[in-house]
Amino acid sequence: MAVRAVRGAVQLKRDAADHMDEQVSELLTAILERNGLTQDDLISIWFTATPDLHSDFPAAAARKLGIVDVPLICAQELEINGAMPRVVRVLAHIETDKPRSEITHVYLGAAATLRKDIAQ
Repeated sequence: MAVRAVRGAVQLKRDAADHMDEQVSELLTAILERNGLTQDDLISIWFTATPDLHSDFPAAAARKLGIVDVPLICAQELEINGAMPRVVRVLAHIETDKPRSEITHVYLGAAATLRKDIAQ
């Protein structure tokens, strides 16, 4: 079994805790489903949020999904002029037999423009 990383991102329409919970939950669910993963395959998850998001921790959505025994951490993205606002990014470390080329990175909605090279 190999250790791989899965990327993902979503742009929030507004900075509200309930909206963040909904959008991050949708992103995590899509990452798991599109890669044929279960929560047992998760090693750890890094979340980042742009500096304009203050309403909640993105990791709170993971806990509400039942991801309770996986190490999670949140950090703030760099504040770069012209960067897309209200974005939560995910870097999940997983155990899988899939080769790196078969990992599906998930960029939802407007965030798909962030990584056209790997968004599927």
